[in-house]
Amino acid sequence: MSDDRRVVETDSAIEAAIRENHPALITYLTAGDPDLASTTRYVEALDRGGADVIELGLPFSEPIAEGPTIQSAISRALEAGTTPDSFFDLVESIETDAPLVVMTYTNLLMQYGPAESGTDVAPFVERAADAGLDGVIIPDLPASEAGGVREACEAAGLDLIAIVAPTTEGERLETLLSTTSGFAYVQARLGTTGARTDVSTATHESLKRLDGADVPVAVGFGVSEPEHAREIVAAGADGVVVGSALVELAATSDDPERALEATARELKRGARAGTDANAIPEPERS
Repeated sequence: MSDDRRVVETDSAIEAAIRENHPALITYLTAGDPDLASTTRYVEALDRGGADVIELGLPFSEPIAEGPTIQSAISRALEAGTTPDSFFDLVESIETDAPLVVMTYTNLLMQYGPAESGTDVAPFVERAADAGLDGVIIPDLPASEAGGVREACEAAGLDLIAIVAPTTEGERLETLLSTTSGFAYVQARLGTTGARTDVSTATHESLKRLDGADVPVAVGFGVSEPEHAREIVAAGADGVVVGSALVELAATSDDPERALEATARELKRGARAGTDANAIPEPERS
């Protein structure tokens, strides 16, 4: 949460996009839900609507960080035949201004590539970079075991984005902030992903702990409404991450492309409203 949010001196396309478009809207969709061709259209609709960074979920059979909405989307994508290779082909076909990020799980990185590579994550990371991705988020990767993935990402020019839980503090928080790149992904509340009706008090406490961070700070897990975006940005975040609400919209709307574009525009408008901090008092909680 630097004061020089629009002064961009970074090799990271993700960090540059967040600072140049502050406050940033970061969106998530599950790749392959309901199929890869639809994902291409949906992602490009979010880009038109003002998404500044776009996460694409690479389906994995045990998505421990995901709530029911994204778990269902992952099941649909796997049933439709989405694989890591078809995912990378999809990324190569997408044309957006927003940088693209893959969100997936450690096991897929370790299994990708020729048999002789064993559990080396480099083949996955190198293929991700070749496909045009700019960053990686791995919810089940402990910070203490991230060294190999980080080295591979640095060699390939990808950001490895760390997730900061509400319980992360002290030396562990300092370690995460010193090693994350692109942005710090603040988990708004404990538990799994999923749209919520309010902003957790834990979000405000987390943002206070991260005040002064050298990388941009964006909050996800439960953000679904423009008012949420406004409150979170007013509390000091550089951006918001919206996933489950968009996944649900894509699955239920009669016109998903139009709905996604319009909703992204409203969420971005909400985030911008939060830059007038004096107009957004922190809500009282019981």
